[in-house]
Amino acid sequence: MTTPVDLLIEARWIIPVEPDNTTLEHHAIAIRDGRIVAILPTAEARTLYAATETIHLPEHIITPGLVNLHCHAAMTIMRGLADDLPLMRWLQEAIWPTESRHASHAFVRDGSLLAAAEMLRGGITSCNDMYFFPEATAEAFDRLGLRAVLGITVIEFPSQYASDADDYLHKGLATLDAWRDHPLIRFSLAPHAPYTVSNKTFERIGALADELELPIHIHLHETAGETTDSLRDFGLRPITRLDELGLLGPNLIGVHAVHLAPEDIERLALHQCAIAHCPTSNMKLASGAAPTTALLERGLAVGLGSDGAASNNRLDLFREMHQASLLAKLSTGDASALPARQALRMATLEGARALGLDTEIGSLLPGKAADLCAIRVDDPDSLPCFQPTSHLVYVLDRRAVSDVWVGGQQRVKDGELLQISNTELLSIARVWQNRLRQ
Repeated sequence: MTTPVDLLIEARWIIPVEPDNTTLEHHAIAIRDGRIVAILPTAEARTLYAATETIHLPEHIITPGLVNLHCHAAMTIMRGLADDLPLMRWLQEAIWPTESRHASHAFVRDGSLLAAAEMLRGGITSCNDMYFFPEATAEAFDRLGLRAVLGITVIEFPSQYASDADDYLHKGLATLDAWRDHPLIRFSLAPHAPYTVSNKTFERIGALADELELPIHIHLHETAGETTDSLRDFGLRPITRLDELGLLGPNLIGVHAVHLAPEDIERLALHQCAIAHCPTSNMKLASGAAPTTALLERGLAVGLGSDGAASNNRLDLFREMHQASLLAKLSTGDASALPARQALRMATLEGARALGLDTEIGSLLPGKAADLCAIRVDDPDSLPCFQPTSHLVYVLDRRAVSDVWVGGQQRVKDGELLQISNTELLSIARVWQNRLRQ
């Protein structure tokens, strides 16, 4: 007697991420009510399960949906606006002035629509975002069906969104209440960085994070100048300052973590913090190379982030996997550093672990949400394929993504988005390009 399921996906290869270093050939995934029921050999699955729909992917790799651990989705509207500048000039001369003139609910909603479309087409099913007007980001991600953790951004200076730190928190917490019961949208507290947030505000954020059981998402040790300025202004390195304020802990996601002394790494490890590694953005802004292998050796959860398209130019975790692996090898002089299987794990399960969602997403196990990415391996330019995991990291790119599911619901089919048309996306991009150009 067969068991009914909603969907059966048969594939050439499945890389579940858990167990580690596992590749299953000619297997199928059975899905019911948005969750994985079983992963088993295709012939056996056909015998045991009666599916409402069966999808055959004979020349594909299926992986968990990718987890983008750090993004500013709305900044997609500013893609390429200010290239070839170091971080502080990029912020002070281009980004902050543009935001002061244009940031609005519509700006954030439209930029987030563009970002969500780009991420889904590239196999990203979950995003950890940080930006103003989080209610507008929630609207965009809800429309396209992207799973997300949205940051309640906090900064001391005024913007088009809020007047001061208290106002940012008040508005952000109201958005959290409005979206509290959404199945795909969650929230974090997102103080921008140590150099833009006061001790008083940090103390309040720490208390709120404990009370509401929210992660803390913060830029940390991105540039050498950040540490120099912190020592001048506070007499402490930024990580030490956060430690003394009680913010370090398993719920803290430090973004970038490029310029770390050994004592910084020890503090992060002691408190079991997580790190969002953004290799492309760090290289493009000449911020440096994060000591990724040292962080991994100390047992930290290290996921991958794209950063915003204004500083990276793409929201592409295939490129981040590739860059992270090569950068680790270059910076350590060790060709075995950060191998392909570890890069894939960073783009999936480690990102989920950093967000506290690893029991829900990040690997393909029975009971977990069916967040899936299918990648074609039938282009002569990418063949032969001897080792699928290595192929994902060193050969393929996001253009090979054919199909994407979030919670068992298909979001991309044969490379095309199902929730929004290219015509609408092109219109949005052109409108904002003209506005910003003026």
